[in-house]
Amino acid sequence: MQNTSKTMLTMKRTFAVPAESVMNAWLSAQMIKKWLFTMEHTNKVATNEPVEGGTWEIVDHRGGIDYRAIGKYLTLDQPNLIRKTFRMPQFSETEDIITVELKNTENGSEMTFTQEITVPHEEGWSQDDIEKAEKEYVVSSEQGWHYMFEGLKQLVETGKINYPQ
Repeated sequence: MQNTSKTMLTMKRTFAVPAESVMNAWLSAQMIKKWLFTMEHTNKVATNEPVEGGTWEIVDHRGGIDYRAIGKYLTLDQPNLIRKTFRMPQFSETEDIITVELKNTENGSEMTFTQEITVPHEEGWSQDDIEKAEKEYVVSSEQGWHYMFEGLKQLVETGKINYPQ
């Protein structure tokens, strides 16, 4: 595999439901097909084996192209913690680590999401090139997760997602 570096993205979100409800949305195949890397009407595959060592896969079909996200569960401590790998093999051989920490609060729950992003380097990159790429990966990942977490919030709090038209 090519040279890589690591960078981190951390995001926090609050929900007006218990941590168990948010955890279920991360683990139920019927729930993840509505919000995780996909939308229900574009989802082709949503499989999930939520046990340590179990695998997950999502295939979303947009613009005539299938986008596949896959991974394996590293740690599962319900309803508090998920650690899993994340890859999109059509784009890169790199693998990220996603950690979801959940805790109940007075008004519902709080989720701390962390993505350890593996950034591939091109031949001849300088340290400035690497730092620029790391920042770009964090910004684009954060934007994608922001939209997914908006859907997650709607799903766990109202039972449905109002997808953009």
